[in-house]
Amino acid sequence: MTEPDWSRWLPKERASLCFVIRDGRILLIQKKRGLGAGKVNGPGGRLEPGETPAQCARRETMEEVGVEPLGLAQAGELHFQFVDGYSLHCAVFTASDARGTLIETDEAAPFWIDVAAIPFDDMWTDDRHWIPWMLERRPFKGFFHFDGDRMLSGRVDAA
Repeated sequence: MTEPDWSRWLPKERASLCFVIRDGRILLIQKKRGLGAGKVNGPGGRLEPGETPAQCARRETMEEVGVEPLGLAQAGELHFQFVDGYSLHCAVFTASDARGTLIETDEAAPFWIDVAAIPFDDMWTDDRHWIPWMLERRPFKGFFHFDGDRMLSGRVDAA
C-alpha cells in the first residue's frame, strides 16, 4: 500500500479531541461505540456544521463525560487516511482543568490516570507517537496511514 500524498490530501470528516491534564493526571475515556470503540482515547468527536474545532472539543467533552474543559488550547493536529478510503482530520486540544461532575455515558467511560501511566497498549497505535509532543506542549502535525486498526505508516512533524 502506497503512502498517501499528504500534500494533496483532503479529509472526508473533521473532528476534535480534548485531553484535560491537571496535577500530573490526564482524563481519558474507554470508548464504547463508533470509530475506535473499545479503545482508550480522549473525549472527542466529529464537528457539527458551522462549529469550530474548539467548540467541538468543548461540546464533545461535555456530552461524553459531563464536564466542561477549561483553559482550552490547541496542541496539534492529526491526519488519518484509511485504506478503505475514509479520511479524518482531527484537531487536538488540551485543557488545564474541568468544571462539573464526571459521568459515564453510553459513549464513554471516563477515568483519571497518572500521565506516566497512560495505557498506550489499549489505545490507537499512533497515540504513542504524538501524545508525548502534546504533553511537552510542542505543537505538532501527525500523519498516519491505517488499514483498519493496523498502522501502516506514520510520522509527527513540528507544527
